[in-house]
Amino acid sequence: MLAVITSPVCAATLSGAPRIIDGNTIEIEQTSVRLSGIEAPETDQICLDARGGKWACGVAAREELIRHSNGRVWDCHTTGVDKYGRSLGRCFIEGEDVNAWMVRSGWALSWGLSKPSYALSELMASTALAGLWSGAFIAPWDWRRRNRWTIIVGASSVPVDARQLLLGPALLSDPPSPECLIKGALDRNGDRIYHLPEQPSYGQIDMAEKPGGRWLCSEAEAAATGWRKAAR
Repeated sequence: MLAVITSPVCAATLSGAPRIIDGNTIEIEQTSVRLSGIEAPETDQICLDARGGKWACGVAAREELIRHSNGRVWDCHTTGVDKYGRSLGRCFIEGEDVNAWMVRSGWALSWGLSKPSYALSELMASTALAGLWSGAFIAPWDWRRRNRWTIIVGASSVPVDARQLLLGPALLSDPPSPECLIKGALDRNGDRIYHLPEQPSYGQIDMAEKPGGRWLCSEAEAAATGWRKAAR
């Protein structure tokens, strides 16, 4: 598997105006690309703002990337694939490194083998209290497996009730945004299954009682992150 993921055969250059799926996933030339070296919040992720109020930071990160892209052409250089089959790529808009821009603007963290490449960008964002750093949040990789011991990071003065607000069991009872209504839940075999509002199974899924579950904003996002549609 490692040989396949890192093989130069997987390298390619893609160009075009992308469809932006989430803060670190795009679709360009009918290829799903995961921005390498960074980790943006999941679209169902909730953060705290400077006043301690909850906000849908994952949706905001995606919207900021859409706004920054503004229909312009991207050039993505890909090498390898991730576990969901997405090509791993470093992308540019008119010569600007988009991956670095996401981290520098505070909408993503540096991550993985390329983490040192974006460490300075992350320091700039945290110092400026930009994006996620304006309040309190959970690192995206911790958000997916959060529990009562999960570390909360962010601004210099994290609210005293941050743990209760970001780690409460009923946090995801309601969707983070009116557009993110798809329910993702693990079945008895641990497989990722998503349920659309019009499906009979939808009403049977209680998100507050589904460990490992999450809200999804589109079927494209679900497919890109390893979820498959429920049979009914």
